[in-house]
Amino acid sequence: MNRDSLMKNVLIIFVKNPEIGKVKSRLAKTIGDKQALSVYKKLLEITKEIVIDLEFDKCVCYSDWIDREDLWNNDTFRKTLQKGDDLGFRMYNAIKDLSDSYEKICLIGSDTIELTDEIIERAYALLEDHDIVLGPSFDGGYYLIGMKSPTKALFEPISWSTGAVLAETIDKIGKLKLTYALLPTLNDIDEIEDINDRGRESLLS
Repeated sequence: MNRDSLMKNVLIIFVKNPEIGKVKSRLAKTIGDKQALSVYKKLLEITKEIVIDLEFDKCVCYSDWIDREDLWNNDTFRKTLQKGDDLGFRMYNAIKDLSDSYEKICLIGSDTIELTDEIIERAYALLEDHDIVLGPSFDGGYYLIGMKSPTKALFEPISWSTGAVLAETIDKIGKLKLTYALLPTLNDIDEIEDINDRGRESLLS
């Protein structure tokens, strides 16, 4: 397909199916499985509100099964299933599957209540002049990755769920001689210490 015929932008939202005992495991060690599930459901709601008015296409990518009757409206959100043995392969496959149809692809999770629609729009703007865009999180990972072409080497091998994820990814970008840009550093919600005053009011109430 000629790249001039591609649709412009798509946003992939990676989510876990909200089941008790299967989400926010680090947070659950402090507040218990039931409240951790409640927090995760609220994070999903917040994420939906952040992205709902963005004018480009949106795709929700589920961990275990595609839910046609959840908060993600079927008319607004395309729905797909994650494929792969680890997080890196799942993200790469999600991006690759859409790369034949879109010019720019960004992928986010559902753990960052500080994320805004303006930051997401900034990511696509930065892809005009850069190969890769990353949204760093304070824990050493990233809350957003964007690119114009699927680049498998950026997702393997990476020390997922550690503070080395961002640094290892940037190192790979350098070795591939690609260009990159960084968005503002935001806070992911993984442990109780990650929930600030705003988060306590919106997530733990």
